[in-house]
Amino acid sequence: MTEAEKFTEYTIPRKDTVYCVEFCGTETSSQLLAVGSNSKVSIYLCKFREEEEVEEFEYEQLHDLQNGCRVTALSWSPETSITCLPRNIRLAAGGSDHRIQIFHSDLRGNDSVMVLEGHTDFVNSLTFDPETGDRLASVGDDKWCRIWDKDGNQELTFPLSAQGMSVCWHREEPVKVMVAQKNGVIKIFSLSGQMQLMSFDTNQVPLMEADWCVGNKGLLIGAVAGSDWVMFDVSVSSRPVERRQIHVEGTRYFRWAKCHDSLVASVGRPGRQIKVFNAKSSQTPITLSQTVTYGLSWHQKLPALATGGDQKVHIYMFDSL
Repeated sequence: MTEAEKFTEYTIPRKDTVYCVEFCGTETSSQLLAVGSNSKVSIYLCKFREEEEVEEFEYEQLHDLQNGCRVTALSWSPETSITCLPRNIRLAAGGSDHRIQIFHSDLRGNDSVMVLEGHTDFVNSLTFDPETGDRLASVGDDKWCRIWDKDGNQELTFPLSAQGMSVCWHREEPVKVMVAQKNGVIKIFSLSGQMQLMSFDTNQVPLMEADWCVGNKGLLIGAVAGSDWVMFDVSVSSRPVERRQIHVEGTRYFRWAKCHDSLVASVGRPGRQIKVFNAKSSQTPITLSQTVTYGLSWHQKLPALATGGDQKVHIYMFDSL
């Protein structure tokens, strides 16, 4: 089987550069895709033949939310639902103005926005708590992890020893957040105890992104630092259980698949290579190339990977993995 036979590529044309992409993580609204650009967040409805009666792939642009500056991070609230009326869209967007905006919309013109101010530098990552969406965690270049409550107040803050690149919540660990720092160190904080519980060191810099696997009962954390992909099992030790050189000139993005416990994707150099591989296998990764690549997001139910680019959203549907 050739590389081209392993996946199908779909595109959504844009008139601007796409800096962030994020599929909705709720089971009932997994068709939603948020796209962040220079000044707005666009909401798309994506239909794949694997789960709906469409010929191949169809999309519809549902709504635009004005952000006023470049979008640096996106996160969907689990409250989001489009299966009943009124529709309920709730998502957070980090901006290049160092602020976070939480948008709420019924997709019929009734929009509201809550502005969260506190970060003093770029916001690199956001995540709502996966159960209720009552809390939002954020990290940025100001070396702080901030936990916000439903009313937009800072409920907790954790100082970091380097820029915060990723923050993740896990459904199995509702009172813990994982924070990845640019200096190669990953920390897990307790929200109930308001303290650091454990840390892991990739021994590589710069660490650009980390993700907490949605399966495996919250035991696996993956990260990309320097040219390497590194995996930790939090139940075993603070040492990596797996390390591979994945992009010889450095890696920028990394995400675990949501529908598969060991499927991962990364983006790095040379160029803007995208690699998709099985974390538990030594098989050669599927390698894709784009001229411009910003961000990665996996579909909640399907092996479909979205990436941003120059005037396009690219979506890759993988056939056999």
